[in-house]
Amino acid sequence: MTHAQTLNLLEERYDHYNRPAFIENDPISIPHRFTQRPDIEISALFAALLAWGRRPTIISKVTELLRRMDDAPHQFITQHQEEDLKKLLGFCHRTFCDTDLLYFVHWLRDYYAGHDTLEDAFLQGNTQRERLENFHTRFFSLEDAPQRTRKHVATPARGSACKRVNMYLRWLVRHDDRGVDFGLWRRLPMADLICPIDVHVERQARQLGLLTRPVVDWRAAEELTENLRRFDAADPVKYDFALFGLGVEEKNIGS
Repeated sequence: MTHAQTLNLLEERYDHYNRPAFIENDPISIPHRFTQRPDIEISALFAALLAWGRRPTIISKVTELLRRMDDAPHQFITQHQEEDLKKLLGFCHRTFCDTDLLYFVHWLRDYYAGHDTLEDAFLQGNTQRERLENFHTRFFSLEDAPQRTRKHVATPARGSACKRVNMYLRWLVRHDDRGVDFGLWRRLPMADLICPIDVHVERQARQLGLLTRPVVDWRAAEELTENLRRFDAADPVKYDFALFGLGVEEKNIGS
C-alpha cells in the first residue's frame, strides 16, 4: 500500500470504530459506568491491567471485582476498614489473585492519601519510557510489595511493550469529541502516547508495513508509534482503534 492508501484506510477505520457503539463490548465500558474522576481512573486501571483473554470475560471479572468494592472503588479504596478487605479474598483472574489485589488496594490507598488524581503518578520523566519506568518503581515502592505482583504492571525496563499500561493511558489522556476515550488527563501530551500492541494490532500493523521488528517488545511499540506519527503527529494512538478493529472484526483487510 502507498502512504496515501494506508492513511485513507486508517482514517476510515478510525472514524468507523471510534464511536460510542464501540464501548459496550470493550473493557473501556467499565470506567464508563462512573461519573467521578477518581472512580473512573481506578476502575479503568483495573479494567486495563486485567485485560487478558476474551473481552466478555474481562468485563465480567472486573465487574465482579468492582462489586466486591460495592461499586464505589474510590470510596472503598480510601475508606475501607480491615474487615472490608475480606470481601476481596478469593478473587482471581488468570494469574492475578487476591494477594495482588490487596497490594493494589494498599498502594492506591497510600497514594490517594496524598494525591487527588493518578495522573500525578505518570508525569515523572521526559519521555514516555521514563514515565512508565518511574511509575513502575513508584507502584512497587511500598515495603510489603509482593514479588509475584510485579508481573502485573509492565515496565519498559524489562523490555515489555506495556500494552495494558499504554491502553490505560490512551483511555485517560486521549481527548476528542467521540465519547470513547475520556481525555481526563491533560498534562500528559497525546503526542507522547505509545500505541498498545495486542495480537490483533500486531497482525494488522505488520500487514500494513507499520511494524517490522520480529518481537513485540518496547522497541516494537516505539517503532509502530513512530510510524503512526507519520499520519498524525499530534495523536498517533488514535489509530489503535483502526488497527484493533481491523484485526478483530475484519481480520485480513490490508494484506
